[in-house]
Parts: sequence; structure tokens; C-alpha cells
Amino acid sequence: MKFKVSTLFASIGLLLTLASLGCGSGSVTKPPVASVAATSHPLVAQYNISHFDSGLSAWVEFGTDTNYGRQTSAVASSSSGLTAQKISVLVAGMKPNTTYHMRAHAAWPSGSWVDQDQTFKTGAIPSTYYVPQITVTKTGSPAPGVELLSLVNNGTPNALNAVATDLQGNVIWYCPGQAIPVKPMPNGHYFLLQGSAIAEVDLACNTIRSVTSAQLDQSLQAHGHAYPPIDNLHHDVLVLPNGHWIALANVTESLTGLSCSQGTTSVQGDILMDIDPNGNVVWAWSAFDQMDPCRALFGLPDWTHSNALVYTADGNLLLSQRNQSWILKIDYENGTGTKGILWRLGQDGDFNLLGSDSSQWFYGQHYPVILNVNGSQTTMAIYDDGDLRIQNGTPCSPPVPPVTNCYTRATIYQIDESTNNASLQWQYSPGFFSFWGGSINVLSNNNVEFDSSAAFGFAPSSLIMEVTQSDTPQVVWQMTTTGSNAYRGFRVPSLYPGVTWQQ
Repeated sequence: MKFKVSTLFASIGLLLTLASLGCGSGSVTKPPVASVAATSHPLVAQYNISHFDSGLSAWVEFGTDTNYGRQTSAVASSSSGLTAQKISVLVAGMKPNTTYHMRAHAAWPSGSWVDQDQTFKTGAIPSTYYVPQITVTKTGSPAPGVELLSLVNNGTPNALNAVATDLQGNVIWYCPGQAIPVKPMPNGHYFLLQGSAIAEVDLACNTIRSVTSAQLDQSLQAHGHAYPPIDNLHHDVLVLPNGHWIALANVTESLTGLSCSQGTTSVQGDILMDIDPNGNVVWAWSAFDQMDPCRALFGLPDWTHSNALVYTADGNLLLSQRNQSWILKIDYENGTGTKGILWRLGQDGDFNLLGSDSSQWFYGQHYPVILNVNGSQTTMAIYDDGDLRIQNGTPCSPPVPPVTNCYTRATIYQIDESTNNASLQWQYSPGFFSFWGGSINVLSNNNVEFDSSAAFGFAPSSLIMEVTQSDTPQVVWQMTTTGSNAYRGFRVPSLYPGVTWQQ
């Protein structure tokens, strides 16, 4: 086989050019090119890195001085081949009107690089937005991280609902619009549930993917689910390991022949929808197919009023139904389940509460969180609002005062699915009654944090507390929001997956 000399020299020249740009296995002579730019979000910067080598990944450290102290997750280039590898890292978690230092770290198969120090000054939160007063009291050593708030605006124009603060109460991130709730996703994006739509947004609040209730109605009908039109998407949404979303929605049916009601009765209940990445509903569940509308603890039409979803280790779903004072386990089996109710946790459900009377069950509960699974035993934290709890023979009947027989608790239960026994492992009563909302979790230091949405009654204020998980719990940190209620308020390690920010 013969080669033209000109072709040989051209090939050698191309290889030398690529090597000088950093392609190949030799030493790199050109570092990446980097710049920092503002985004449409005044508290978020965009760090841009480009380099002529495949397999590029980068992350950014940042802080108010060159000690930095915080960092982002690593981002990998999505391009390949001989084109320039480009990465944009959104840097979020900064206070308004503050100058920050930041520098990028990049790596690729044949080398690594650290940028020189760059500076970026954040802007102000626009005055058109309403931010509630946030105060923090620290009496101990709280767990690291930041506080993610899902606020209820109480009719205040342009009130911010999705807000993150540092542990001193400074706002370091927000997204405009409704956020009941705001939830972090494994890919570093966030869910915003906005009544008629579910939106996946990035840290600059750019919409990455969304689906509306009208689209879901159309898909339900196309896939043979004869449900009434969706009233609203509400309270919670899950992302599954396969990228599907589980959404929770209300529908209203007109029912006749009920043993508890004459004529036609309007009943609002919940449906669940498994939504694939194309926005199609590929599995659905309805409370109307599985439950008795006459078991309506809070009356009709608001029959079930579910408020939280949990994906279990065995591929099923937990559904917290406030107006049933039950947590259901639904046979989902990653989309192949029978849709039956495997068990009901709570008073008059399928578990025996060991060593306690029925008043020690949760009532009107919110936000169950699975803490541990060991064989047939599951430990979970549950925020126990306390609505309708019977104490000393008298039911708690909120929200009409006086409510001296009502109380709220942070609780941890253990259940055994093999014996259908449940036990109350830990509880803390803060001394007030919060009749709606709430969230709870166990933090990295084993303390328990919980949000009481209505700790101050009907006032637009909430109280979030971190307490020791001990026989006599001690408050180590608390946050008060004034001007907005926190439907949920919970600690996340940082704004980025897999990264923990210290205080």
C-alpha cells in the first residue's frame, strides 16, 4: 500500500495540532479556558470551562474569601470527539449584595487543572418579591447544611415560596412562583409543584422539564383511565430511579348510594400517576377504587387529603393521607403492582400499637420519612399534627379554639410487616398545637429536626426546631418565619447532591 507524501505530512500536522490543544496521551500544553458570568438569577453565577480533551469534568469552590469553604457538585461534559469540551457550572448558595471568590477545578483522563481566583458579586433580591422575616436562635451544635423552605404566601403579592437559607437565617437561594413543595432531585435540579404544573428547574430557576394537569388529563384518557378531570396537582411529587415521576392529584366524583349520605354526594379524593420522561401516564391509582368514602374523618367533600409520597426499598409506595390519619402502603412494584393497599398504618388500621393506647398514634400527620429498613422492620419519622386525637375521652377538634386537649409531636415509629406490630420509639411534644402542615427528619448528627407550620395558631408564622434525640430532648437550633408559613422546612446537606456544607 502506498501513501502520498503530502497526505502523510498533513496527518502529522493534524496530530501535532491536536496534541498542542491537549488531545491525546501526551502532556498538556494548553490549560482550559474559563470565565464567570452572571445569570438571570441575582444570586447565581455561571462558571464556564472549555478544553480540547474528552472526558472533561469540573467543579467550583467558592466563599467570601480565598479560603472558599463551599463547593458545587462535579459536572461532566456532554460532548465528545474532537470538538471543544464545554462545561457550565451554576454556582448557588450565596448571600445577596456580596462579593464572592471562586475557582474551578477540572480533570480529564490525561491531566487536571485549577483555575486562578475569580470574583463575582451577587445582586439584590428584587424589591418586587416579598421575603418573610427569618430569625434563628442557636443554643447548641446544629447539623451542617442549609435550610430549604416551602413557604405559603397567605395572599401576599409576589411572595417567595421556594427559599433556602444558611443556618444563620440568611437567604442564599430562591425560586419565584408557587412551591408546595420545593424538593431537591438527585440530578441537582429541583421540583416546584405549582398547582396546575410540575416543573423541574435548575439552580438558576430555568425550566428543564414540565408537565401540566391538562397534559396529564389527556394522557390518562388516552391510556384508558376513566378519571374525572384533575382538580389540581398537590402536596408532593417523587422522582424514581428510572427517571419516572410519581405525581399526586385531586379529582372530584359525584357518588350516589352511599350508606353515609342521601342522594348525590360530591367527594374529592386522590389519584397517583406514574409519568414517564415523555409526559405519558403509564400507571395510575385511585383512592375511589380502593377505599370507603364513608370513612371521612374530616367530613366530605375533602375525603383523603393526602400530603406526602415515599418510594420504598421494595419498589412500592407510601401515601400519607391526612384526612384518614393513615399512611398506606400501595402495591406499585415499579409499575407492575396490583394497586392494592398492602397495609394501613394508624388508628383502626392494620397494625397493633404495642404498649400504648390509641391516643399515641399519629393524627392528621405529615411527611413520613423512612429512616431505616432491616428485614421486615421499618423505622420512620412522622410529624404528628394531632388533629382529631382523643385524649382523656375528648377529641381534639381543630381549628376552633380553645384547643387545650390538642397537642403536636415529633415522632419516630418502628413497624414490623411480618407481625403487623408497631411501636413508638421516640417522641417530643414541644408544648403547642400545630393543626396543619409540617415536616420532620433525622439529621446527620442524629438530632431530629421538625417544622411546625402553625405553631403560632392562625398567625402567618412557623417554627422549625432541631432537638436532640434523647429521653429529654434539648433544643439546639430553631428558626422562626414571620409573614409566611413554612409548609415544609427541612435541612439539606447543601444545594448540591453529594456535597455537604459545614456551617
